[in-house]
Amino acid sequence: MSQPVLSLNNLETRYGQIYALRGINIEVKEGEIVALLGANGAGKSTTLKTISSLIQASAGNVVFQGQDITYHHPHTIVEMGVIHVPEGRMIFKELTVKENLELGSFTLHDNVERKKRMKRAFEMFPRLEERQQQMGGFLSGGEQQMLAIARALMTEPKVLLLDEPSMGLAPIIVNNIMDIIRQINKEQGTTILLVEQNAKAALKLAHRGYVLETGEIVMEGNAEDLSKDESIVKAYLGE
Repeated sequence: MSQPVLSLNNLETRYGQIYALRGINIEVKEGEIVALLGANGAGKSTTLKTISSLIQASAGNVVFQGQDITYHHPHTIVEMGVIHVPEGRMIFKELTVKENLELGSFTLHDNVERKKRMKRAFEMFPRLEERQQQMGGFLSGGEQQMLAIARALMTEPKVLLLDEPSMGLAPIIVNNIMDIIRQINKEQGTTILLVEQNAKAALKLAHRGYVLETGEIVMEGNAEDLSKDESIVKAYLGE
């Protein structure tokens, strides 16, 4: 069995004296989509922020490709290939689509390669090519989410951390975004850890999943099995 490309080992994170994560263990193998499910406040976004070192772990560790990255600086983690697309898109609204994408390749010093990656981004997101000179703030919510993902892809990530990519989007746009995530995984082989409140969509997309409750992993397994689990169905799938 292949070794995980990313693993969280007995990871704990606190806000002051309050535990946000309590000794969680998560493995993501190369080429997988792994879904992290849970209610608001369960610790899903905190998990991604701890991996990215935007929040410091208080115990345990984060291992990427066999290397402990728990206390690396966020920019170092980006340079290693772990890219975080945060909740709320967080694009630069006062910059154009093209300028946002260029900023996504800040670690790249080869201009020919940068143009090649931008061409590929526009092939995946034709709407962004049409709007490449438009300010990010004038894009629709769905277009901003596409831009946030495209900007992350400019780094050619080894692991993509996606936080609530469907939040606030119309159902038809959600389906489009999920199709894009599937395409990124299948065609580019990108490993993805997906935080998503739309559990039904996430489990259709993912290979495996974990369920967080108040900072603890309470369930894990094959995505298909989780989607049929009665407790998951009642709690998250609205059936």
